[in-house]
Amino acid sequence: MDRDMILEARDLTIKFGGLTAVHSFKARIGKGSIVGLIGPNGAGKTTCFNMMSGFYRPTEGRVIFNGRDITGMPPHLVCRAGIARTFQNIRLFGNGTVLQNVMVGCHVRQKSNWLHNLFYLPSNLREERAVAAKSLELLKVVGLESFADEKSRSLPYGAQRRLEIARALATEPNFLLLDEPAAGMNPQETNELMDFIRKIRTEFNLTILLIEHDMKVVMGVCEHMWVLDYGETIAEGPPESIRKNPRVIEAYLGEECVADA
Repeated sequence: MDRDMILEARDLTIKFGGLTAVHSFKARIGKGSIVGLIGPNGAGKTTCFNMMSGFYRPTEGRVIFNGRDITGMPPHLVCRAGIARTFQNIRLFGNGTVLQNVMVGCHVRQKSNWLHNLFYLPSNLREERAVAAKSLELLKVVGLESFADEKSRSLPYGAQRRLEIARALATEPNFLLLDEPAAGMNPQETNELMDFIRKIRTEFNLTILLIEHDMKVVMGVCEHMWVLDYGETIAEGPPESIRKNPRVIEAYLGEECVADA
């Protein structure tokens, strides 16, 4: 694998019974890039995320991350290897505080185990304090530090999206998968999200792959993208070539969307 590549999807295919949800998906993603995966609903985008992050094992093909074959590795080990993700449908612990939700993400890097927790060892208490401090810093990054003690379910939708990203960042990833981060956001929040994605790429030395239906976001932040339709890749390239691709316009974008993007 090229040293400048962080992740390579090699002919990823997955079948559910007689249905082929994704067929022979290929992608080579460079370190430090922001790239996108777009297409109509049901095209197989989130299924690709699930194969990359260990939630699905591909029927065929391989996932190579930082030169290591992680195909079929369970999600917690994929996360420990350096891949974090958010979800299309927000998955927060609604009854937990905003701070607690971020602290959960830190546990993948903790050295203490359940036995240390049982006996309240000093090393465990020190680590818990460090985790809380780190989580507060991440809340500052996403602008939610003033809500640290609030229940996460009480946050507005856009703030919940940012909290989920903060929890993903708490796992200390190299590669971040964002599944429809602009969903439910108003135009101002969308503009802020674009700046935020660029900011965390630089600040946390991340590579970012996002699924998004908001073409303003995709065309505004992505340097390269893949387009899926019915599980097949119908186009790949930089935003400008995707915007003008007749097959993409017909299958997904439409003339009005291209004009507005």
